[in-house]
Amino acid sequence: MATHQHPPGIGVSLAELIEMRYRVREVQLFSRPGQRSPLVGLHHSRLRGRGVDFDQVRVYQAGDDVRNIDWRVTARAQEPHTKLFHEERERPVFLLVEQSRQLFLGSTERFKSVLAAQVAALFGWATLEHNDRVGGLVYGDREHYEIKPRRSKQSLLQLLNRLVKVNQSLNADTLPEPGTLGGALRRAREVLRPGSLAVVLCDERALDPTAEQQLSLLARHCDVLLLPISDPLDHALPAAGLLRFAQGGRQLEIDTQRSSVRQAYADQATARQQRWQRLASQFGTLMMPLSTERDPIDQLCDYLNPQRPGPAP
Repeated sequence: MATHQHPPGIGVSLAELIEMRYRVREVQLFSRPGQRSPLVGLHHSRLRGRGVDFDQVRVYQAGDDVRNIDWRVTARAQEPHTKLFHEERERPVFLLVEQSRQLFLGSTERFKSVLAAQVAALFGWATLEHNDRVGGLVYGDREHYEIKPRRSKQSLLQLLNRLVKVNQSLNADTLPEPGTLGGALRRAREVLRPGSLAVVLCDERALDPTAEQQLSLLARHCDVLLLPISDPLDHALPAAGLLRFAQGGRQLEIDTQRSSVRQAYADQATARQQRWQRLASQFGTLMMPLSTERDPIDQLCDYLNPQRPGPAP
């Protein structure tokens, strides 16, 4: 697989992804014991660094969470019983990172492929800092690389190195391969045990029926965090006159001066966003869309630390 050293913003380097470890403390990705989750009100459960395992059932006591009442045992015993849980020792976090031709695009600060790599590195370092296991799947148009979850810096560096190699191999001549997200989600279902956290970093345009089905199946047994990535050009066409596009011997002309064309393009983007929102609500997963036009840390802070102070005037 040929690689090219892309300029900053168009490609990433291993040094850049290693540097993300020093930005982990700028955003609270995982809740800490005794801290109120920053996701209260955004999601039905918090984005935990560790999950919880079932421990036992006992008679309900004053102060117990009524949401943990075991109604089957209560019905049999004719007395309220509640479930008790204990915290897991560690929790596997699996990063599914798309690095396909679809992401090789950017009109502002960085390409979508770069944003996906940066955020994946941030989650990887945060996972290790929280003493959990991290692994992942880097997938492109025709290849994928998988690293099993381990609590190991070397394992994370191996994943990041693979991520850089695929990122640097992207170019404008590559033909996109449809359906890559569905295959990645299917593989995650095969390797992840119940209670794991799957962090999905993919193009906003990656959804298809296969991906939806696999996402539904994965969400039944694992917590899923969806991070669809977009660029401003995905949502609005500039009024730039007649644009010509060519790919695989095919050509397309679009007259962007026509307001009806720009409106139809914007409507398609809105429909994609609404589709993601419906799926997240239907499957009970958390979603935090990301854009290339802003720093990834700032965007994550807006979702997770909404009470943080703003910049000084």
